[in-house]
Amino acid sequence: MSIVFDQCFVVTDIKVIHGPKGLFVSMPSKKRKDGTFKDIAHPLNNQMRQYLEEKVLSVYRQQVAAQPSSQGAASGGAAPGGSSPGSGGGAGSPSGSEEAPPS
Repeated sequence: MSIVFDQCFVVTDIKVIHGPKGLFVSMPSKKRKDGTFKDIAHPLNNQMRQYLEEKVLSVYRQQVAAQPSSQGAASGGAAPGGSSPGSGGGAGSPSGSEEAPPS
């Protein structure tokens, strides 16, 4: 899944993962030589993290509901589709009409 900000900056490889406590959003990361992972793009505060997670999970649920087979969340997998949100100011979502939270 991808998020486009102000139609000029994109963050790709965002994943929706079904963990022990339910769905969560995994930001893009890079595997280090020691086997650990480091985020390469991430929100700087909890307000933005919550905002992005709500938007991404909302779109994910819409896409899952629209699929013919009801498989639910992919265990340890990415969100379906590779959505590229688009219009509107602030952080976009595939519907493209949401605004980013105030700073």
